[in-house]
This record gives sequence, C-alpha cells and structure tokens, in this order.
Amino acid sequence: MRQSWNLLLVVLALGLSGCGYNNLQSSDEQTKASWSEVLNQYQRRADLVPNLVNTVKGYAAHEREVLAQVTEARSRVGGIQITPELVNDPEAFARFQAAQAQLSGALSRLMVVVENYPQLKADAIFRDLQAQLEGTENRIAVARNRYIKAVEAYNVTVRSFPSNLTAMVFGFKVKPNFSVENERAISTAPAVDFSAPPAQPQGSKPQPGY
Repeated sequence: MRQSWNLLLVVLALGLSGCGYNNLQSSDEQTKASWSEVLNQYQRRADLVPNLVNTVKGYAAHEREVLAQVTEARSRVGGIQITPELVNDPEAFARFQAAQAQLSGALSRLMVVVENYPQLKADAIFRDLQAQLEGTENRIAVARNRYIKAVEAYNVTVRSFPSNLTAMVFGFKVKPNFSVENERAISTAPAVDFSAPPAQPQGSKPQPGY
C-alpha cells in the first residue's frame, strides 16, 4: 500500500513538472519579488516628499499650487491599500499606477519651479534631497522594468499550452502589467540643471544677488 502511494506521488510529481507547474510557481515567485522591489522604491520616494516640500516652502512659500499638488498626490499614493491581491486586480493595479504617475508629474512640475530660485538650488539640504530623489526615480525605472519582464514571462506561461491547463486547475491567472503611452518619459527622473541660471523675462533686469 505504501509503495503504491509513493509510486502515485512520483507519477504525480513527474506529471506536474511536465505540464509546467514548476515553471508557474517559479514565475509567480519572481513576479512577487519584483513587485516587492517596485513597492520599496516607490515608498522611498514617498518618504522624501515631505522634507522636499518643506525645504522648497522655505524659499518659495507662495508657490502654493505646485506644493499642494505634490502633497495631494503623495496623499493619494498613501491612501491606496497595498495588498498581495493588488497585482491580480486590474482595476486596483490601474489605480495604483495612476496615483504613482500623478506623483511623478507633480514632482516634475516642482523641479521646474525650483529653477526660478537660485538660492534654493544652492541650499545643501535641497541639493541632497534632489540627488536622493533623482537616484530613487532611476531605481524605480529599473524596478518597474524588471517587474514588467517578470510579469510578461509569467503571463506567457499561464497562456501557453499545456501549462495553461495547469494554470486553470491551480488558479494561476494572468496578472496586469504597467502600460502607459510613454513609459520612458514617465519613468525618467526629473532633470534639474544647476549650472544654468534661470531665464529672465524679456525686458526685465537681473535682481541683485542673482
């Protein structure tokens, strides 16, 4: 009896291996690891925002609209509940992606405004925060790219025969992926040129100290 049971287990194991079960498990684990890194880098960016906003406010408090946009965008990002099921829910994933894209856009607008404040650009704290933000944006781009590739590989396995039959039996489903019209533009870190002076309006004179 025991020998028959062991033989059945061996046959079952060989069958699962041959129909893609192991590949499904491996691909699924890779997407989870890649997603964790995406979340880690996005959280790193969100953690930089309060200090960045406060530093800019010290030099450009009247730029209320831009500062408010950044703060509100960060609040929306923080308001999304991150659960393991999010990567399997296309609507929830789309909301997450939209909130992160909104924060990216708000931060880019903030960097443009900063160009008009040479004293702020020269502030050591701001320069450090800007460098951290730029580095984080680059890491976000790398993490997103790895996740995109991991999900593509997983989805191909889920859809391909005969592993698609195994996927149906064990509940492996296609995962949503990042998809934007201009992935490169959104994932590129905001560029700030500290060497160039801000453009002066036509007909105006440079202010003392600038």
